[in-house]
Amino acid sequence: MGDFAKRAIALEGEEKTVYVAGSGPAVIVMPEMPGISPDVLRFARWVRDAGFTVYVPSLFGIDGAYPTVELGDPIARKTCVSKEFRAFAGGGTSPVAVWLRALARLAHAESGGPGVGAVGMCFTGNFALTMTLEPAVIAPVINHPSLPLDDPAGLELSPEDATAIRARFERDDLRALAYRFDNDKWCTGQRFAAYAQLLGNRFDGRVLSGEHANPEPPPFFREVVRTPHSVVTAHLVDEEGHPTIQARDEILAYLRERLIPA
Repeated sequence: MGDFAKRAIALEGEEKTVYVAGSGPAVIVMPEMPGISPDVLRFARWVRDAGFTVYVPSLFGIDGAYPTVELGDPIARKTCVSKEFRAFAGGGTSPVAVWLRALARLAHAESGGPGVGAVGMCFTGNFALTMTLEPAVIAPVINHPSLPLDDPAGLELSPEDATAIRARFERDDLRALAYRFDNDKWCTGQRFAAYAQLLGNRFDGRVLSGEHANPEPPPFFREVVRTPHSVVTAHLVDEEGHPTIQARDEILAYLRERLIPA
């Protein structure tokens, strides 16, 4: 992780570690369970190399660790009961979203440009949407959102936040880009339907065949997740022309369109 600057950033009365690299408008890349893995960092480097300042906040897990079962399983269990997260139905919006919105304000002030991009994955997937309650966030990417874990048709949102987000999307002409595999048991078609019901045609949900998922992901994904899930990280196949690489390229093109206007 030596190509990232490790910063301790205090916001909203709480300090978190954030890894920062690159130049240009800011994009916040949030980790997936069980943390900032080598695959998450690979994606963050792709964002950096596309012309952005990338901010990777440490929200759980051991930064930079390879996701084994022995490491990841206790991290997942601990995070599910953390006061910062609302992993189950009925909990509403995760409190950590307040800190992430403050990070977006800071990143915009530091990096300039028309606004900030936010990329969520898995456990943090929906955070990219809740971050749009911060006016600086104008490019949300929702990758395989898994919360709430116990309701495949649920959204990790309070009713008040859902109403405010829908109004913001209409008022500021926003669009959310989202990805999932068709046979993902953690991010189902029911969940994408719920997003579409909330946002209408401002939700651009794209679905890849699970046949295209990397058949040999890291152990945590093979033995705990046990389903095609992480489109641009653990289940990505790094081969030119592969559907998961096409998804990565679509995300980068969307971020450029929103954050680096001609």
